[in-house]
Amino acid sequence: MEELLNGKEQAILLDIARTAILSHVRDCEVCVMPREERRLNIKRGCFVTIKQQGKLRGCIGNFQSERPLFKEVSQMAVASASNDPRFYPLQEEDLETISLQISVLSPLVKITSPEEILVGKHGIYLEKSHYRGVLLPQVAVEHHWDRDTFLTQTCLKAGLPPNAWQEADSDIYIFSAQVFGEDE
Repeated sequence: MEELLNGKEQAILLDIARTAILSHVRDCEVCVMPREERRLNIKRGCFVTIKQQGKLRGCIGNFQSERPLFKEVSQMAVASASNDPRFYPLQEEDLETISLQISVLSPLVKITSPEEILVGKHGIYLEKSHYRGVLLPQVAVEHHWDRDTFLTQTCLKAGLPPNAWQEADSDIYIFSAQVFGEDE
């Protein structure tokens, strides 16, 4: 993983994410002011996770970005609030009951053996044919999954049979993430 964000930079990104969601839900233009902090201007992938009363309410992200991190966080926050197909878009009344978590990602690394996956450190991105699934590192920890269960759940999320990760034409990638949120 590249340089970690410090507490101030994390707080700035969380504020940007919340402000973007509030503006979007209230039908205002989402405007992100330029940031001078060097690490907030690097081009990194990220996911923004929204929880409502402790339960998943939206999670969308990108592994790579052509935008500076602070802009990517704003975009992914709005997408998580409005475009996650598993949930209805956030409404005004939801805004008081949500908490945000941001995962800033390392680049994807293709692995040759599932043994390379370290539960708690790595997230999984799995591709097979036109199916794709991703689970962030913290998901396995939150659910107390071992490596095989983590792989199985990634397959299921992709719409694949549970053991598809064992097939030769499945490509497995790992990544790490710096995870921080409003509840931490």
